[in-house]
Amino acid sequence: MAILVTRPQPDNTSTVAALRARGFEVLAAPMLRFEKVMLSIDMDADFGAVIVTSANALRALADQPVQAALLPLPLFAVGDRTAEAARNLGFAKVMSAEGDAAALRDLLTESSKSKLLNKDRPLLYLAGADLARDLAGELGARGFTVVTQTTYRMMPVADLPDDVSAAFVAGQIEAVLHYSRRSARAFFQAAGLSGVEIAALAVPHYCLSAAVGTIAHDAGATQVVVAQTPDENALFAALDRAIPPLSR
Repeated sequence: MAILVTRPQPDNTSTVAALRARGFEVLAAPMLRFEKVMLSIDMDADFGAVIVTSANALRALADQPVQAALLPLPLFAVGDRTAEAARNLGFAKVMSAEGDAAALRDLLTESSKSKLLNKDRPLLYLAGADLARDLAGELGARGFTVVTQTTYRMMPVADLPDDVSAAFVAGQIEAVLHYSRRSARAFFQAAGLSGVEIAALAVPHYCLSAAVGTIAHDAGATQVVVAQTPDENALFAALDRAIPPLSR
């Protein structure tokens, strides 16, 4: 029996490896596909800093012509993982909010008060095409000027991999892990198109947040488990409680 991981690459690979290290059989079906958007940024805008809420934005920035011009700027990242990706890309002045978009908003506000950030210079927000939160609007309400630049898109994958469809038909999927509303929605649509919707709805679905769980409920899943906190460790803990190590 296998756990199915639906998050996109490259995160899917690390999650699969972590689950296998815990003794699970794992299959992968990344339900969103990363697409880079070529950037055209007016550097005459004299940006004061770069803000990033996803490591995918930095993945999209790599090897683009504007990369070298942005690297000297301070970068404010939503969390430590995104901050690490920024440092790996070559940003030297990186600050992590160690949280979510609200924490990033508050970090930027405090940085402007302490004069670490010049509020008179615009912020460059490197973002995905689909935003769950209007961070730019929230910062605008606090007196910041924010220029939002779309750097990437996550496109839904229409079909399940053949081995995953076969595993559903054979009753070999023990649970499905969902990390976002969009990837969960894409999974249930693909399950229908692949002809395994009934089997897919019958298994437990482990969701990173209540918002993701709503997608599973609305699709018709009857066994939906939501992580106690919206992070992978909590999701794994919920899975461990349902499937003890000795039963794997």
